[in-house]
Amino acid sequence: MPAEWTPHAATWLSWPRPDGVSFPDRYDEVLPTFGEIVRALAPHEPVHINVRDDAIESIARRAIGEHEPNVFYHRIPSYEPWCRDHGPIFVARGHDLAVVDWRYNAYGNKYRLHDDDDAVPQRVAELLGLDVFSPGIVLEGGSIDANGAGTLLTTTSVLLNPNRNPQLTQPQIEQYLRDYLGVSNILWLGNGIAGDDTDGHVDDLTRFVNPTTIVTALEHDPHDVNYTPLQENLMRLKTMRDQDGRPLRIVELPMPGVVEYRGQRLPASYANFYIANHVVLLPTYRNPSTDKAALDTLQHLFPDRRVIGIDSTNLIWGLGSFHCLTQQQPAA
Repeated sequence: MPAEWTPHAATWLSWPRPDGVSFPDRYDEVLPTFGEIVRALAPHEPVHINVRDDAIESIARRAIGEHEPNVFYHRIPSYEPWCRDHGPIFVARGHDLAVVDWRYNAYGNKYRLHDDDDAVPQRVAELLGLDVFSPGIVLEGGSIDANGAGTLLTTTSVLLNPNRNPQLTQPQIEQYLRDYLGVSNILWLGNGIAGDDTDGHVDDLTRFVNPTTIVTALEHDPHDVNYTPLQENLMRLKTMRDQDGRPLRIVELPMPGVVEYRGQRLPASYANFYIANHVVLLPTYRNPSTDKAALDTLQHLFPDRRVIGIDSTNLIWGLGSFHCLTQQQPAA
C-alpha cells in the first residue's frame, strides 16, 4: 500500500444523498464545503465522484461548478459519503495497481443501509479494469495509516472490536494486513476521540507525514474527555519503532477544543487532513489560535505542498472530515 504522499493518479469521493444519515437537517449547509474540497483538488489531480443518479450529479455540479475541469462523475451508488472507509484501497506492485476490497459493515452495523457502500470497491475496479483481492474481513480505510515502507498504524478500539471481526484474533488480523497490504510492522494505538462513531479511527489520531515522522493529536486541557486517551496514545508512540527498528519522530498537533452541535460532541480533529498532489487539505474549526497552529505545523512538515485550511465546522456534523471523504488512487 503506497503512502498517501506518493504521486496520485486521482482522488475518489462519494457524493452524499439528501436523505442520507450523515447530515440530518444540514445537508444544504455542507454542500459548499464539498464544492470547496473538489475545487481545491481538481487543479492538481483528477477528481472522480461516485453519484447515485442524475439528481445527485446535478446537486454535485451545482456545488462544485458546472464547468469545473478535471472532475468526473460515475454512476456508482453509495448511501453515505465516507469514501475513505467504503471505497477501494489501492495497492501496487511495480507499475501494476490492484484494488483490495475489504468488507464494509457501517462501523459495526451502526447504520442499516450499507450494501451499496460495500460494493463500491468492486465497481471502481471494474471501471478501471483492475484486479480485485477480497480478504473477506471487515476493515475501513480510516482505521489504518501506512508509511509506504512497511509500517502501518491502527487502533485496538476498531480492528479488535467484536463488532468487526469477532472470530479473529489480533495475530490473525495482523496476518491479513501483511498479506493484503504488504506491511511487515503493525503498530497498535488504543482509544479514539469523543464523538467518533467509528469507535476510534486512527485518521483522527495519528498520521504518517513521511516514512519516519508522525503527527499525533494532543488535547492540553486535562479536564477534556480527550485528554487521557490522547496522552495514552502518545505514551505508546514513544515506545514504538518503524520497520527498521528506529524510533518514530513525533510531532504534536493541537486539538481544536470542544466542537458541538445541538449538545452533541463532534469528533473534530486536525489529524483528518488529506495529502494530495501539491496540496494538503486541512480541516479548520473557527478556532483562530489552534487553526493557525495546526496549519503552521503541517506547512513546516510539507514544504513542497501548499497547506489549505478549509472550514469543516458544518461538515463535522456528519462525524467525519476531509480524510474520511477522500480515497487516493496512486499513480501507476
